[in-house]
Amino acid sequence: MKPLQKPANPLFSSGPCAKRPGWTIKNLENAPLGRSHRAKIGKSRLKQAIDRTASILGLPNGYRVGIVPGSDTGAVEMALWSMLGARGVDMLAWESFGSGWITDITKQLKLDDVRSLTADYGDLPDLNKVDPARDVVFTWNGTTSGVKVPNADWISDNRAGLTICDATSAAFAMDLPWDKLDVTTFSWQKVLGGEAAHGVIILSPRAVERLESYRPSWPLPKIFRLTKGGKLIEGIFSGATINTPSMLCVEDYLDALNWAETIGGLEGLIAKSEENLSVLRDWVNRTDWISFLANDAATVSNTSVCFKIVAPWFTGLDASDQAAVAKKLATLLDEEGAAFDIGAYRDAPAGLRIWAGSTIEASDLVALLPWLDWAYAQVKAAITQ
Repeated sequence: MKPLQKPANPLFSSGPCAKRPGWTIKNLENAPLGRSHRAKIGKSRLKQAIDRTASILGLPNGYRVGIVPGSDTGAVEMALWSMLGARGVDMLAWESFGSGWITDITKQLKLDDVRSLTADYGDLPDLNKVDPARDVVFTWNGTTSGVKVPNADWISDNRAGLTICDATSAAFAMDLPWDKLDVTTFSWQKVLGGEAAHGVIILSPRAVERLESYRPSWPLPKIFRLTKGGKLIEGIFSGATINTPSMLCVEDYLDALNWAETIGGLEGLIAKSEENLSVLRDWVNRTDWISFLANDAATVSNTSVCFKIVAPWFTGLDASDQAAVAKKLATLLDEEGAAFDIGAYRDAPAGLRIWAGSTIEASDLVALLPWLDWAYAQVKAAITQ
């Protein structure tokens, strides 16, 4: 039978993600709108966002945080175009975004010494093949596959190359080993549910040294430039952004950081996300038609949780029919107002994807589960009768 209770918040999109519990537009009423971001008040807000990001994430001394344009994509591209080419690079990919970085490196930057270490959706490449003499580019958490790296043991403490990590669906939800990460990027719109368009880039001292000692052979557009006259543009990391930021978005980010501090900072954020994953894991363990897309339990994401339908009647369909069935399931839940935006990413295998980051309440996931079972039964009956 159709469930009676719906989630209080049916917003389970994997980006932009749900706002924090209790969020209201009134939280933004003190945003310095109509003021220059270069005025004292604008710089103050931006510097506050930078400093509190570093504090909550627990960054080591010497690490720099910058607010940059273009969301996480802009931050990653800035790192790739500014730093790669000094030595060979290992590119890791096991889902669409990692694959996209490989395309940019090989077809846009056209670097010669590139090794691509890849795996299909659901798995990780052999991380032990990464060469510490080379740079490495990877996603910490595959947003479109729900597969994360379980640890950083494969990253050498004595590496010569840089580690460039796209951590957009991991930052603030997973315990990142900063001593292993030289360049880390994310966007506000993921774990903290902030407004989109802005990215964050975090540089280790090793990354700064690369920027100040290496000049790429290709021209860099202004929006990618992190140095001037061979020196780091320090203003980027103290509130003087490259281009005009939205002070409304900055205020929203500050509100999210305020909330994060009230629930225990990074530890509290991680705990909420892990609790949410536990709700979904218990459901998978008692449900015969669904499974995690990740094949190794140690790699299951606690933010962008991806699922595959494993019922024999479904796995016997061809790929296009599977995609149609999965879409019907997600559409039915959307029409019922029980869950929005939970279809698998367009390049991923047919299935479902449910955001379980800290802005999602476990009680809403508990309320969602009967709806998932109900929608599956409806779609199965329509297809197999």
